[in-house]
Amino acid sequence: MNGDHDDEARAAALETGRHLFAQECRFLVGAVRLAQLPDAALPEVAFAGRSNVGKSSLVNALTGRKTLARTSNTPGRTRQFNFFDLGHRLMLVDLPGWGYAAGPREDGRLWLQFMDRYFRGRAPLRRVCLLVDARHGLKDSDRDIMVLLDQAAVSYQAVLTKCDKLTPDRLRRRVADTATELAGHVAAHPEVVATSARTGLGIAELRAALAALAEPRQTD
Repeated sequence: MNGDHDDEARAAALETGRHLFAQECRFLVGAVRLAQLPDAALPEVAFAGRSNVGKSSLVNALTGRKTLARTSNTPGRTRQFNFFDLGHRLMLVDLPGWGYAAGPREDGRLWLQFMDRYFRGRAPLRRVCLLVDARHGLKDSDRDIMVLLDQAAVSYQAVLTKCDKLTPDRLRRRVADTATELAGHVAAHPEVVATSARTGLGIAELRAALAALAEPRQTD
């Protein structure tokens, strides 16, 4: 009986996530200063990670739109905080990538300060999806952001990207190793989500997890 109930609950969560991410997703603003951040009217989920980790591709896959968030093979292209209103129930935020050496060092320092102030001062921020390239695992720059998130007491969840590039055995090891490291961080969500924007792996599950954080659906 418990198994049947679990299956029903999972199916319901997946459907809730599918419904939410099928709603209109509207670009609001690309902010380069804190003063440009939109009003905090909705729960927020931010997508963070190293440059070229696949943040924009993942946002596009979640929403089922090919060009909602711009994608580029040039690391460091996204240099602003891009806000999207999903069905008037959830704000999606595509954050600038970090770790690309071609940018001026001073720019990197300023962006890190901006990121820290955003994490600490954004009241509706419910979760940060920390995107990690499954081929490489956590890097020192990811760990720096994890420390900021721990200190800011902002919940974050590791989302492995480009998982189609790994064999099943190697992917299982990567998920296990990532979960083990996250267990030592106070603000980290215990579940690691393995995804592929190309094959759709893990997309429905991530939609369901994020839908649980959204503004409740209005009923007649």
